Amino acid sequence: MRTGADTAGGARAGGADAPSVLAVDAGNSKTDVAVVTAGGRVLGTARGEGFRPPAVGVGPAMDALALPVKEALAAAGLSSVTHVSACLANADFPVEEERLGAALHARGWGAGTEVRNDTFAILRSGIAEPYGVAVVCGAGINCVGMRPDGRTARFPALGRLSGDWGGGWGLAEEALWHAARAEDGRGEDTALARTLPAHFGLATMYDLLQALHLGEIPGRRRHELSPVLFATAEAGDRVARSLVDRLAEEVVTMATVALTRLELLDAEVPVLLGGSVLAARHRQLDEAVRTLLAARAPRATARVVTSPPVLGAALLGLDHVGAPVEAKERVRAFFNESDGIEGSDRTDGTDGTERSERSASGNGAAG
Repeated sequence: MRTGADTAGGARAGGADAPSVLAVDAGNSKTDVAVVTAGGRVLGTARGEGFRPPAVGVGPAMDALALPVKEALAAAGLSSVTHVSACLANADFPVEEERLGAALHARGWGAGTEVRNDTFAILRSGIAEPYGVAVVCGAGINCVGMRPDGRTARFPALGRLSGDWGGGWGLAEEALWHAARAEDGRGEDTALARTLPAHFGLATMYDLLQALHLGEIPGRRRHELSPVLFATAEAGDRVARSLVDRLAEEVVTMATVALTRLELLDAEVPVLLGGSVLAARHRQLDEAVRTLLAARAPRATARVVTSPPVLGAALLGLDHVGAPVEAKERVRAFFNESDGIEGSDRTDGTDGTERSERSASGNGAAG
């Protein structure tokens, strides 16, 4: 969603490098901000807290976002820019993009503002031009696609409410379900009944369920069980392996539906795999995704995203202001070679809890 009029008369970063872009990648646990010029110079970066409008309200969320934005602008020696390119968690529907875009534009940080769901940042960070599909699997799961002509494909990504399955949180919940039934005899035996409680130093699933129910183990720690599931699958457990295969099926289904909507199913197109679960490159999951994708979209190329999502927000902004290719490559080199922002995780856009808290609870986006 675009707000305001982007013109060459917007804030300048000096001579040939004008105009300038404020790039924002805001996830639930952290926000990365960068100020870049159309000539490819990175003038300032900053990191802030998570962006959670559903939890705290739009106003307080924007107040929190203002801290790293002002820090990055100060480092750049600017008070505003030509264009704000913001990729935000919890912007799942166009109406949410419009509301967040209006609130962001009202802050006066740019002559024009464009807000997208933060999954688009991961997609754009992994491709040279705005063309491809990205599936992001962190706490939840989401998928977006983009054509050079501006057409996009996306999903609501509201958890089970919108038909989603997968992500670290969903895998943990499914593993707990199978393990509980295995221990009390209702389900097939699985090593998960032993490996899940062992992760928390407990002997049985009964102990683990009680600890989770009483809050002795905080509910937010359930995401820690996703890696346990993958380790159990790697050891050969049938139930655990079936869950990994189910996730691969879901990833490829989302990708092929997006490709079909964009009329790219038979095209040579990149399919980017991002988020902590996919970026971990678990052998079984990685091989299954690539095998299924090759069968359903033979000309598509799957690859894992290794660039920070704020790069994607910056590139989307540079696309908008008409920056040359060489400028975009300079910005890409900055973030890929130096990480760009201190403490950033280049392997994916989430740490398993970042994107999106709403998805984990089944009422929000994964992106």
